[in-house]
Amino acid sequence: MQRRHRFLSRMEKHINKFRGWLPRKPMKFDSETLPDLEQNESFTAPFSRSRIHHFIIHNKETFFNNATRSRIIHHILQRVKYEEGKNKMGLNRLLNNNSYEAAFPLHEGSYHSKNSIRTHGAENHRHLLYECWAWWGVWYKYQPLELIRRYFGEKIGLYFAWLGWYTGMLFPAALVGLCVFLYGVFTLDDCQVSKEICQSTEIIMCPICDQYCPYLRLSDSCIYAKVTHFFDNGATVFFAVFMAVWATVFLEFWKRRRAVLAYDWDLIDWEEEEDEIRPQFEAKYSNKERTNPISGKPEPYQAFTEKYSRLLVSASGIFFMILVVIAAVFGIVIYRVITVSTFAAFGWALIRNNSQVATTGTAVCINFCVIMLLNVLYEKVALLLTNLEQPRTESEWENSFTFKMFLFQFVNLNSSTFYIAFFLGRFTGRPGAYLRLINRWKLEECHPSGCLIDLCLQMGIIMVLKQTWNNVMELGYPLIQNWWTRRRLKREHSHIAKSSFPQWERDYNLQPMNAYGLFDEYFEMILQFGFTTIFVAAFPLAPLLALLNNIIEIRLDAYKFVTQWRRPLPSQAKDIGIWYGILEGIGILSVITNAFVIAVTSDFIPRLVYAYKYGPCAGQGRAGEGCMMGYVNASLSVFRVSDFETRSQPRTNGSEMFEEAVKYCRLYRDYREPPDSAEPYSYTLQFWHVLAARLAFIIVFEHMVFAIKTLIAYLIPDLPKDLRDRMRREKYLIQETMYEAELERLQKEKNEKKRKKDKTHHKEWP
Repeated sequence: MQRRHRFLSRMEKHINKFRGWLPRKPMKFDSETLPDLEQNESFTAPFSRSRIHHFIIHNKETFFNNATRSRIIHHILQRVKYEEGKNKMGLNRLLNNNSYEAAFPLHEGSYHSKNSIRTHGAENHRHLLYECWAWWGVWYKYQPLELIRRYFGEKIGLYFAWLGWYTGMLFPAALVGLCVFLYGVFTLDDCQVSKEICQSTEIIMCPICDQYCPYLRLSDSCIYAKVTHFFDNGATVFFAVFMAVWATVFLEFWKRRRAVLAYDWDLIDWEEEEDEIRPQFEAKYSNKERTNPISGKPEPYQAFTEKYSRLLVSASGIFFMILVVIAAVFGIVIYRVITVSTFAAFGWALIRNNSQVATTGTAVCINFCVIMLLNVLYEKVALLLTNLEQPRTESEWENSFTFKMFLFQFVNLNSSTFYIAFFLGRFTGRPGAYLRLINRWKLEECHPSGCLIDLCLQMGIIMVLKQTWNNVMELGYPLIQNWWTRRRLKREHSHIAKSSFPQWERDYNLQPMNAYGLFDEYFEMILQFGFTTIFVAAFPLAPLLALLNNIIEIRLDAYKFVTQWRRPLPSQAKDIGIWYGILEGIGILSVITNAFVIAVTSDFIPRLVYAYKYGPCAGQGRAGEGCMMGYVNASLSVFRVSDFETRSQPRTNGSEMFEEAVKYCRLYRDYREPPDSAEPYSYTLQFWHVLAARLAFIIVFEHMVFAIKTLIAYLIPDLPKDLRDRMRREKYLIQETMYEAELERLQKEKNEKKRKKDKTHHKEWP
């Protein structure tokens, strides 16, 4: 016993020694690193010069933070007159008529320093942001949101707060998704369906294309059946429900997080000022004015008929561009149905034997190129249509442009995915009576292992390629532009050291922020959120890929803001704006799409129907792997080769592969009567049972998940309890302070009256 006690004591001593070497809170910053972020517990209020004596001002130079000072200067410059005249005022007008090339707040200095920040401290806030946030070596640490807010303003601070919150919430989603994938890997040997596919050497499958495609053994798709099980397994339904609930929890808890930030950043009672009229609107309708019912001042007015006629033209343009997307998808479909035959007749055996996967892979890559090309077109079209509408204010213009861009990009990015998920292989007909495009090309069929493998390929390739491309362009473009500018300056001013340039010139040589502000930054993440939730039942690794990308994205955006871009104009905001409504819409859409993916695309419902109704366990109320024996054979209908259409007849009769001519082949996941029955190739009763089960599952799944989402949204309050208590406490103390101040004022007035009365009495009695 004593020996065991001594052993445990030594182990505890060594463990404590090892803990002493490790940082106690590695993800947090040391308080000594950010000394200027310490705040006292004073109450805050909008600043007024007439009440300056009510504010605690230790140093007038630092009373306003950097972002506020920049905002004050910009406010003054926007309203100062430069010539006599009604409209001869404001910095924007000087920029628009090219009197000035650029106007921007200056960075506080260089983000580099010869001395270590640990020994000499930060030289300025930009240097501090680089060392504590934008440097890649601190990728695992929390973001210094207070410092970001002070330097870039509340609007940019909220973006990084939201991005950090979204990334943090991806951890449980990525972990569960990885567990679902690993569950499929570890249960592969027990999967009866993949076993039957791999052992079905005697089952001959009908050709997947006209003439050139040969007969195949079902066992040839063994690898694809195993890969499909990685994504389509017993845990898929649970993961779909989990992700729907996760999306709701993410949005509800973000509202709580936003409320805390709004309180800490003094934005609870902040209201946006009334938007100023856009100069373009004012110039267009300056001859038509009416009195504003709020301000009582005359302002430009757009007639009702003209406004809605412009909206009608804009809506027509949107509809036309959506048709362009559908036409592009139709082109990809034609490419797929043509190249299946081409790859089937390919000279290289690897391509010939995997013609369907080769077709899917090349089609996805071509689709990605089409998506990137159309993205450039959509931005110009959205800008044209938004300006055609002539929105009255800047916020109306921004909301209209954002909605159009999101709609275009979302349809462009997801149209092919929707086709693969819900249309591929669904309307092909059957051998002998195929449905054809333009009465020529037979529609593409699913792989013998199902359509889910095609959807997984589409999701994986598009998600990885798009995120990689976005990251390369986000960082690569400003880096190349700034490098070229430095090279030109070095050539023109070789005798002047770079450090001797004034700060305004060094900042002028950096890249300006995007013309649409944070639109591109939010838009990239919103599209990723759609990929992470809408088809997550088909691709459980999507949250993991999103998490890995976002860990890079946070530091990449930080590096870009601090080192590669001019300092943007700080602005205030209470929330992420219209993007929150878009996120809620995506969350609702994800429930519907995942219900259809599980019911229509995956084999979950047909397997359940077989296990409970037609398998060896029929009527026993259980559906284990043992109950799936014979499922593959039952799900493949029989077709007589002599019933082929002339243009579908394979060039070979299969004797070179199967030693004799093929007389019967099996259809791809279909439930039809055999050719010798009274009604050959008509749907069997099992088909209608499966169809009814699919529809029932969709209804039950949607209602159940929406009920859970609604309950969670109801149970999670928008304001945390401690924040409500803090707000009530502040309100109480402010009332007490105002009461005491009022008593003090009344006491002073009383004493003043008494003093005057005594003075008057003294004059009467010398």
